[in-house]
Amino acid sequence: MTAAFELGGQQGWRRVSVAAAARHGGLDLDKAREQFVCTGMILTRFGRLADMHALHGALSEGLVRDRLFDIVMRRIDFLQKHRDGVIALMRYAPADPLLAMWLTRANLASMGWMLEGAGVSARGLRGAVRKRGLLAVWAWTLRAWMKDDSEDLSATMAALDMALVRADQAARQFGGAMREETDSAPVATAAPDVPFAAEDDNTDRPA
Repeated sequence: MTAAFELGGQQGWRRVSVAAAARHGGLDLDKAREQFVCTGMILTRFGRLADMHALHGALSEGLVRDRLFDIVMRRIDFLQKHRDGVIALMRYAPADPLLAMWLTRANLASMGWMLEGAGVSARGLRGAVRKRGLLAVWAWTLRAWMKDDSEDLSATMAALDMALVRADQAARQFGGAMREETDSAPVATAAPDVPFAAEDDNTDRPA
């Protein structure tokens, strides 16, 4: 997985395949085939690890907005470790409509986990709206992260904070339809297309 993102960062994702990543990382092809059937499985594994990193030790107290800020930044921290490869994937995705659609669907699954990790239900119709809202926050934050070359990711954190404030305002404007029932800080607004995230086991995978 790491080798795939290294290769993508160096040569672009057009050149990434399971076999190419295995050669780049010095892994035997039979071992690579055993672990990954296709590049979609590499992305699945990466996304799952990003979600796990975000969820581990996430805040369980305080306002929803603060909990979401913490959990989203934890996920960004994981992406930062593979920065070149992730940015290369984000830039390549618009040129591959199937991949872009798959990644967008995958994002929704991850946003559900982020909401649940912050103590907000992602179930039902209200949960679906919340996931779309957090997806918009995630997209805004990722765009800032791509341009942020600071060591402390201060610009990314500022963008995330602004996006959460706007999401809060939007939820209030719509009468609290996307608010957590037990907290005064709501989650978000409608989401645009977004270039990168993880997925769950039920999401179709690209070859």
